[in-house]
Amino acid sequence: MIQIQDLSKQFGTKQVLNHISIDFEAGKVYGIVGENGAGKTTLFKCITGIEPHEGLIQSSIKPLKDHIGFLTTEPHFFQKITGREYIQLLCNARKISPGNIDERNIFNLPLDQYASSYSTGMKKKLAFSAILLQHNEVFILDEPFNGVDIQSNLLITDIIQTLKSMNKTILISSHIFATLRETCDEIHLLDEGRFTKKVYQDEFNQLEEEMRAFNVGDKIERLKLG
Repeated sequence: MIQIQDLSKQFGTKQVLNHISIDFEAGKVYGIVGENGAGKTTLFKCITGIEPHEGLIQSSIKPLKDHIGFLTTEPHFFQKITGREYIQLLCNARKISPGNIDERNIFNLPLDQYASSYSTGMKKKLAFSAILLQHNEVFILDEPFNGVDIQSNLLITDIIQTLKSMNKTILISSHIFATLRETCDEIHLLDEGRFTKKVYQDEFNQLEEEMRAFNVGDKIERLKLG
């Protein structure tokens, strides 16, 4: 379990996270939704230890940062590192053997090419593959479905369900609501640095309609497309 108590984060005078308290249990998938700038990525960076913060983040897994696989929205790679070398590097960092990398290359990536030459979707699949082979206990996936082909999205969805069955803790942010419906046990709405709503699976459709009504409203009519 990850316990967050009174978590706050500022950048200069801008309050990005505002006294957040929440628990994330093992064996559950949590969706984190909100508008751009709501604080989702900052929350993830605080949990992973990338960003300093106020408040407490506690876990029975110690040190927590050494057991988190963090998939960023736009993974970055060294200029002259191949896909194979990247996977090996991340596994070496955890003192774990990646095993037969070719056999475990389920996304059929060109592992001997430079990762910097990959497409956006290929980079995301490479970064995801690497954190999977690290044997992490917690997975934080920031927009894992964006820029990825339909076939890989189906595979990622099944991988998330498998991780859940293995009692892992999974946090996902996504603007693609259908993917959250297929994977999450709970969805939490983050608005201006605060969690303002929590819904369970049987309430997902209602939340989607509420978000659509709020974000779309009369904007299509105002475009005067006709």
